[in-house]
Amino acid sequence: MEKVKIGIIKEGKIPVDKRVPLTPKKCVEAMQEFPGAEVVVQPSDVRCFTDEEYAELGISLQQDLNDCDVLMGVKEVPIDLLIPNKTYFFFSHTIKKQPHNAKLLRAVLDKNITLIDYELLTNAQGQRVVAFGRYAGIVGAYNGILTYGKKWKLFDLKPAYLCHEMEDMQEEYFKVKLPPIKIAVTGGGRVASGAMEVLDKMGIKKVSVFDYLYKQFKEPVYAQLHSGDYNNRPDVEVWDSPDFYAHPELYQSTFRKFTKVTDLLMACAYWDPRAPKLFSEEDTRQPDFKIDTIADITCDVDGSIPTTKRATTITQPAYDYNPETGELEPPYNKKDNITIMAVDNLPCELPRNASRDFGRHLIDNVFPQFFNNDEGGMLERATITKGGELTERYKYLQEYAEAAAV
Repeated sequence: MEKVKIGIIKEGKIPVDKRVPLTPKKCVEAMQEFPGAEVVVQPSDVRCFTDEEYAELGISLQQDLNDCDVLMGVKEVPIDLLIPNKTYFFFSHTIKKQPHNAKLLRAVLDKNITLIDYELLTNAQGQRVVAFGRYAGIVGAYNGILTYGKKWKLFDLKPAYLCHEMEDMQEEYFKVKLPPIKIAVTGGGRVASGAMEVLDKMGIKKVSVFDYLYKQFKEPVYAQLHSGDYNNRPDVEVWDSPDFYAHPELYQSTFRKFTKVTDLLMACAYWDPRAPKLFSEEDTRQPDFKIDTIADITCDVDGSIPTTKRATTITQPAYDYNPETGELEPPYNKKDNITIMAVDNLPCELPRNASRDFGRHLIDNVFPQFFNNDEGGMLERATITKGGELTERYKYLQEYAEAAAV
């Protein structure tokens, strides 16, 4: 494309998301770096950046986006707001056949929309190029420490969503005074990196997995656990990551050794439903099960963490799991309960920072594709629908979409 007009849509999904694909400064940067790009913004009274902030930088506010080539949002677009024959970018949450979005995919097909899903935008190595994962990790780790402090009446931190920017949240770090506890962080991706960023800035020392398991410390410490640290394949002696990701069902969890020394668990690892859970509900009833607080940052309900029975909300982020009964109770109910933080939209707590990060990824990785004929096929790989049909890669969604038409 020589010229492309991009419209930033007003978020319509309820509850409304305050995040935005491009901040005012990123809109300016995109147009300066790519002279063929014109970015306009649909007015919104709920965005974390106000209409005035866009207008002050000379960004056009435009209610009717019919003349745009590309429309960008964050969350799923309500069906009645979809403009036919357009190219849309948003998180569609359809590729795993999520039941609540089957009608959305059907409508996208019926309206001849080209749908490009951010989640599917990958580089040649198959790594995602735009994501909010880092901020899920940052807010999730902060919430985990907040929850632990509240459970044991150690300190009271201001919730992240009440902080205007991340800098305000970081002021709260000085209140954190922890006993010599052990914190386990699972995962090796953006989410885990974000979580460790917070722990490092709080001055919590990182130790090796061996030292974490077998040494005592006089200060709080954390260890990063990768899949090979807590899974094994009984018939194979040497750990093989590609094999684990290809055949997780052949593996069993060895996480039990960590439950005996861990106080606070931060779950940041991607979980395949075929993979073993970290531990069982039965394990939580054992006298040597030490974990009393869990920040389930990836928040797979009944996923890798069996005590995550439901997701929580930003304003009510925690509940207690009673190991004796297996029931959920109000948070901080009694010390023998396990307190769970399972907010499923963590980046929304710091929407301004998360949006800046996301816009950086878009400009660096996606915008060039508009003007280089999609060199490398990044946009093509992420296109779920085109010309009223599912693309070849996503034909497996045919029945899912057709069922919604009934």
